[in-house]
Amino acid sequence: MPSRLRWMRLRPQETALIAITAVWGSTFLLVHWAMQHSGPWFFVGIRFLVAGAISVVIFRGALRGIRWRDIGAGVAIGVMVHLGYGLQTVGLQTIDSSTSAFITAMYVPLVPLAQWAVFRRRPPVMAFVGAGLAFVGLVLIAGPDAFALSLGSGEIVTMISTLPIAAEIILISLFAGRIDLGRITVVQLLTAGLLGLLTMPVVGESLPEFSWVWVGCAVGLGAASCLIQLTMNWAQKSVSPTRATIIYAGEPVWAAIVGRVAGERLPVTALLGGALVVLGILASELKLVRPRRAAVSETETDSRE
Repeated sequence: MPSRLRWMRLRPQETALIAITAVWGSTFLLVHWAMQHSGPWFFVGIRFLVAGAISVVIFRGALRGIRWRDIGAGVAIGVMVHLGYGLQTVGLQTIDSSTSAFITAMYVPLVPLAQWAVFRRRPPVMAFVGAGLAFVGLVLIAGPDAFALSLGSGEIVTMISTLPIAAEIILISLFAGRIDLGRITVVQLLTAGLLGLLTMPVVGESLPEFSWVWVGCAVGLGAASCLIQLTMNWAQKSVSPTRATIIYAGEPVWAAIVGRVAGERLPVTALLGGALVVLGILASELKLVRPRRAAVSETETDSRE
């Protein structure tokens, strides 16, 4: 008997993830603008320190009983946030926001593979199909040079950023329900911010000249980052990583919409590649299930024979 797809039923937590995915997708363009006036690691540091300061105000009461387990979990997630957003921001110095968003979306097919490695849970076959589609899409996004294995530095750095982003999602699910929501949000945001500033002397980045552009972007994205991380920490207490990644798949679509409105014009092959990335992401999370009655009928028929 034919199989059918299992449909998603949206709960409040999933609706909230859809909303913050739209916010997340729209942040790529702001970061791209900010990179014209600031270095990447300074901007990441200020952005997440602002986010951390906002979270401290919101959760100041919960911080009184903070435990070492809260700090450890928050630092672990904060390190992944620092690496993921930091490398992504470095890439945005040389590639546009739409391309960055599409490449970053490669983290979604990586999540089931990471779960396999961490939790020893073998992903379904569709996860590998989706990864293949996403890779083909990435090649199209990168352009003709990709066929000569000569991806640009911005694309390569952005590809690397998908690894800590996938790890962040896994860690959030791992600690969800075990750690206080407010405490872990504060710690991870402050950790990401402090590490961003500490990375500056390591890579030789200097302080930027004052500009209202990076100030405005840092404050706005700081508030957005606080909202995004808080919502992820809350929603993934009851939403599985695989279900969450289906929702996060809409991120490059929102980024492309914002980029197009702002005047970015991707070539047709890149748009096709972006569509393949999204298709691959969705395919990696689809599960084919057999109707229960049909399966029972087949069992009964076999037994009669």
